[in-house]
Amino acid sequence: MPFGECTITLQDVAYQLGLPIDDAPVSGCLTEFENLMEHGRPAWVWFRELFGELPPQSKIKQMTVCYTWFHERFRVLPTDATDETVRVYARAYILMLLSSQLFADKNANRVHLRWLPYLASLDDLGRYSWGSAALAWLYRCLCRDTHRNVVNLAGPLQLLQSWIFWRFPTIRPTGFDRFGFPLASRWAEFVPRNDAGAQRLVSTRLALDRLRVHDFVWEPYSSVDVAAVIHPEILADEHRRLWTAVTSLIYFAAIEWHQVDRVLPQFGGVQHLPQPALNIVLQG
Repeated sequence: MPFGECTITLQDVAYQLGLPIDDAPVSGCLTEFENLMEHGRPAWVWFRELFGELPPQSKIKQMTVCYTWFHERFRVLPTDATDETVRVYARAYILMLLSSQLFADKNANRVHLRWLPYLASLDDLGRYSWGSAALAWLYRCLCRDTHRNVVNLAGPLQLLQSWIFWRFPTIRPTGFDRFGFPLASRWAEFVPRNDAGAQRLVSTRLALDRLRVHDFVWEPYSSVDVAAVIHPEILADEHRRLWTAVTSLIYFAAIEWHQVDRVLPQFGGVQHLPQPALNIVLQG
């Protein structure tokens, strides 16, 4: 920005999405990954065990399933559902959430079977660093979007949108003064206008070019109102110290640097002259 660098950090992920930012990485094999599954079972055999049935062949493409099949098949939980049926529907909901929200790609109408190992044990889902994985994927998507021929944006866009609205009050929509936790839920009912898109793009670019230092909120989470709604667990010392850690973020094959040393004012610090940006390719 005209006044210095700023970025989305693990602190933002914790406050905005309420996701864990430490523990086991979200990783695995994306090619022939079923060979690494429990007992080497074929992916579709495991799929039937987890969801009770297979989708129609017309809804399958390689190792993906059409999102609309999941949505239509598992949209409403039966009133007489057994405990096992509840678990099946829970797996389907989580799978759709991972594929369409946190880790959406430009092929958002399909659900990948890479998530089967994670869904096999619902009790273990909480031991993964979903927050750092989501941030790694957002960094990678933003990097790809700098290419001139790219026209669509992927990744956890609700995180990106909420970060913008919380930190840039001059471009924040009006009428959303009440909020709870996670903070991104503040904009749950926000619907962007579809009219005059080209004009709004020009005006927003102009507004960004004219930004001054007081137009950016360096520490939006320091207010009393935010402290009143935040879940205390994310403020634990073992989590807080990761906010300022210069470390790698992992999401399957995507590995990105968390370079908070370049945005120290976001943590109440004074920015020194930044070192050259780290490049994961050059480090090897």
